[in-house]
Amino acid sequence: MIAEQAGAAHGERLLRHYIGGEFVASDITFNDVSPVDGSLVARVCEADEASVDRAVRAARAAQRAGWADSTPAQRAEWLHRIADGIEARFEDFVAAEVADTGRPFTQARTLDVARGVTNFRTFADLVRYAHGEYFETQTADGGSFINYVTRKPLGVVGIISPWNLPLLLLTWKVAPALAMGNCVVAKPSEETPGSATLLAEVIHAAGLPPGVFNLIHGHGSNAAGEFLTRHPQIDAVTFTGESRTGSAIMKNVADGVKDISFELGGKNAAVVFADADFDAAVEGVLKSSFTNAGQVCMCSERVYVERPIFERFVAALKTKTEALRVGSPEDPSATMGPLISHGHRDKVLSYFRLAVEEGATVVTGGDVPRFDDARDEGAFVLPTIWTGLPDTARVVTEEVFGPVCHIAPFDSEDEVVARVNDSAYGLAASVWTTHLARGHRVARRIETGIVWINAWYVRDLRTPFGGSKLSGIGREGGRHSLDFYSELTNVCVRVA
Repeated sequence: MIAEQAGAAHGERLLRHYIGGEFVASDITFNDVSPVDGSLVARVCEADEASVDRAVRAARAAQRAGWADSTPAQRAEWLHRIADGIEARFEDFVAAEVADTGRPFTQARTLDVARGVTNFRTFADLVRYAHGEYFETQTADGGSFINYVTRKPLGVVGIISPWNLPLLLLTWKVAPALAMGNCVVAKPSEETPGSATLLAEVIHAAGLPPGVFNLIHGHGSNAAGEFLTRHPQIDAVTFTGESRTGSAIMKNVADGVKDISFELGGKNAAVVFADADFDAAVEGVLKSSFTNAGQVCMCSERVYVERPIFERFVAALKTKTEALRVGSPEDPSATMGPLISHGHRDKVLSYFRLAVEEGATVVTGGDVPRFDDARDEGAFVLPTIWTGLPDTARVVTEEVFGPVCHIAPFDSEDEVVARVNDSAYGLAASVWTTHLARGHRVARRIETGIVWINAWYVRDLRTPFGGSKLSGIGREGGRHSLDFYSELTNVCVRVA
């Protein structure tokens, strides 16, 4: 996206920042472009360093003005009010998500916007019971003490959210941060600014005190994202995105020793044993590889199938994959939309070429669809299955983040566990078997933050989510989010 001088032409939408309770513009803008056909969705203000500084200072002022001293019950009420606002404008949020991502309307409703509402309601309920620990202590000299733990806000939290599930992943961080009494400066991805701007409108209409929530638009490196993470008055940074970007942010925050929480990339595996419910496993892998055009951090790009059913499984998944309909969101029969941008499509297409160079058998896909209309200007690719590569091939070890999977056979439990764990990533995995004891055993041995058994993408928001290795630092979800977004103080009192 190329930055230009501000000022939207007649009829163009201009997406502004939200700072200190006001919507403000910048001198520089960039284009938000549809991945469906390359058309202009909106002009978006680009935050310079002064705008970021203004947002951080507004958040700090709101923190000192009383937000940090509000009660959990008061903050819970605010979160429910925000959830009500999203529900009242539900279809507006759906339209914004579809315009920015090109995904089918049904997926935007169920995968993203509904979860945005749930995120606020979940943490509104959890914060009411976010009490600390309590202990009684006796000392050798006969003294008696009580120790209790209090939670205090961290202060000002910088939130950088990704483009793949824009509202879901932004609210996943905003909701617990506000619940614990922090003020927020959020920067959504420059690819998907629409629903974040709507969220600012909902928060403004709900009457949240000025400065408690601030939104800045812009790019990352040497731009708004970097200005935010380097700012000396940011107390913590939470980020979801590529591992490489997470590494750069770590360097930015190092001097200030800020708290960090990173949800990063993955090269997730699905393991299918011969005793699995065959049809359920095929359907599960289909979803885990191609949902949202493979642009979900928990998607399965590596599939290991026990040898006795390998050929049958590949054939069945091929049939299911070729039945997927790639198309625009206006097409009610479309089950898969475009990639997020032409730049990302070029990256995915480079892996299509690399797979062939590395010797893969292209079972299906490996190209772009042809529509003979404006959609040919979009960022579409075909869902793709490969076989025949060693585990050391780059397309098997590197995250593609597209609608792809490589399927390989295995012969034993020990073998497949070793192959799954032989990865720089450790985010998610799924295991398909009717032998429940085996499922539990394999799940304990797999080195990832989450393992599903006979399922995929089922989330209880009270449970921890995060990854190991290059897949992240820390856990969010339930009390784990409350822990990250608060500072703990132990108070020790002599009682005798």
